[in-house]
Amino acid sequence: MRKTIPGTTPFDGDMAQKGYALNKMCFSFNHQANRDAFVADPEAYMQQYGLNNEQAEAIRSKQVLALIAAGGNAYYLAKFAGIFGLDMQDIGAQQTGMTKEQFKAKLVAANHS
Repeated sequence: MRKTIPGTTPFDGDMAQKGYALNKMCFSFNHQANRDAFVADPEAYMQQYGLNNEQAEAIRSKQVLALIAAGGNAYYLAKFAGIFGLDMQDIGAQQTGMTKEQFKAKLVAANHS
């Protein structure tokens, strides 16, 4: 039975299998040559790793929640986000439906309470 946690997508064995191609591709971004190849031709790069339609569309949209739903692991997705100059605050803002500025203000407020 799959554990549910409201507002989150647990990364379990099923999600690891679902996201294998996506996470393998994102892991490849540890190397600059691979990041360059992806930027030069994202579609060909995604085909090379065998991404399914859901994963490819999530990559095209650059939406973290869609990537997680497609089986993405946050550790590997951070490598993808880095290609576009996105940092963890950008990712947190997407996940919470806030602007980056709102998300940063929330973090500061939480640190002062």
